[in-house]
Amino acid sequence: MGIWDKLFGELVDVIEWTDDTRHTLVYRFPRYGNEIKNGAMLTVREGQLAVLVNEGEVADVFTPGLYELSTANVPILSSLQGWKHGFESPFKAEVYFFNTKVFTDMKWGLRNPLILRDQEFGVIRIRAFGSYAFRINDPRKMMSEIVGTDGHFVLEEIIGQLKNLVVTGFAQVVSQSGIPVLDLAASYDDLGRFLTSQIEPMFAAYGLQLETMLVENVSVPASVEKALDERASSIAVGDLNRFTRYQQAQAMRDAANNESGAAGGGMAMGMGFGMAQSFGQALTKGDDTDPLQPPPPPVPTQVVKHYFAIVDGERVGPINLAAVADMIGQHQIDGDTLMWTAGMDDWATAESLSDVLPLLNNQPPPMPS
Repeated sequence: MGIWDKLFGELVDVIEWTDDTRHTLVYRFPRYGNEIKNGAMLTVREGQLAVLVNEGEVADVFTPGLYELSTANVPILSSLQGWKHGFESPFKAEVYFFNTKVFTDMKWGLRNPLILRDQEFGVIRIRAFGSYAFRINDPRKMMSEIVGTDGHFVLEEIIGQLKNLVVTGFAQVVSQSGIPVLDLAASYDDLGRFLTSQIEPMFAAYGLQLETMLVENVSVPASVEKALDERASSIAVGDLNRFTRYQQAQAMRDAANNESGAAGGGMAMGMGFGMAQSFGQALTKGDDTDPLQPPPPPVPTQVVKHYFAIVDGERVGPINLAAVADMIGQHQIDGDTLMWTAGMDDWATAESLSDVLPLLNNQPPPMPS
């Protein structure tokens, strides 16, 4: 920079930042030689936080508002090196602006299938994808852990790491939960809220806050989808004997409407007589049900609950009711033990849970002396 840049830096005493990029997380206010005049006005807008740094050390954090940078208004600044000489000359400092708005629609997805041990299908591979939203809530920690001296820190510099955190957290939580695959796809909202609470500490380590995590799809391989379709078809068809008779009746109707030549007509007649014979044999079995009646409704799949418990000051889980019963028998869980499952607002005692209370009451009394 030349002499004019230095003079311009001396004259400008308004420090502010207006972001029009929509992807900038941290921006360092440019000033010649990092010299800020005594009495400079700092403007922090809504959706921003400003951090004053002196010689690489955070001096203060400013929330939205208008500030005059002087020791009379900001006493903490009296410890800065450049402010110890009666404030006759500019002091050396840097101002970083942090964008605290919520960054939405951040995509995540499993690069490779996740291998699970499912209760119904055995070992199975699943894929999943969705989106999440986050914001900056601790600029001190973010500056020390990620930003450093980067004067223009943008979303693309951290989005890959955040995606890895979400994918790793999803794989860990789903693998340890033991929730059946069919139940995973049954309630994306509950799964997203549970994953948000489990993955949020990973974001907090970087000075970020995970606002929401959405699970948009959980899918299985094509072979498993085919098996599910076949099962659904068998349920929809119901009695295979009735379905066969219905198909034979349709074929007889098509054969009767066939107006091909004599040879074709004879062939169609032979096929019609053969199917009619089979149809008659099926009718003589005494099953007078209507083949066009709908099958009985399918039996709903029972959702298996999984609980977390606080045992000896540590969180244990997820565990199903069978494991809860075992821990009760081993005197690891009693009526006062705090427990939680998906759908609950907060921890509650074991004796207040309708699923756990019968297990507590089924325990035998102490052995007689």
